[in-house]
Amino acid sequence: MLHIRSATKQDAGLILQFIRDLAEYERDPDAVVATESDLLRDGFPAQGDPKFHVLIAEWDGKPAAFAFYFFNYSTWLGKPGLYLEDLFVDPVYRGKGIGKALLATLAKIAVEQKCYGMRWQVLDWNTPALEFYDSLGGKVLKEWLTVRLMGEPLNALASSSEP
Repeated sequence: MLHIRSATKQDAGLILQFIRDLAEYERDPDAVVATESDLLRDGFPAQGDPKFHVLIAEWDGKPAAFAFYFFNYSTWLGKPGLYLEDLFVDPVYRGKGIGKALLATLAKIAVEQKCYGMRWQVLDWNTPALEFYDSLGGKVLKEWLTVRLMGEPLNALASSSEP
């Protein structure tokens, strides 16, 4: 039986394990440098708002999947949006509708928060995910490319004083 709940700070280790499992699935297991302390600091702060939220899906009382999300804002639409950073279902539990149930729960959160919609990224080689998202009515925005600035280039830009 499926049960979806919001994560608590006691789930930090579980969340990190799901993140590592996702990185393994995405063929980049060494990319994860996040720690439980990072997740506790940013997702479950003693003061202020969390920088992210997590849903945990349990099947018969066992952790089966997670959805890691946060809110962004569309300047064009004048509304917040829900950004799904990670969605991962343990291979043992795939095919039971858990991924769809997590996305449905996120959609309910987006509607309750008056979001314009939801966004996420998917690797171009992940055909099962692409087909699944298409079946839900998700649209791949091929004209938009992701840009990332980090590490030394980010630090160089941050220390730049040029107008």
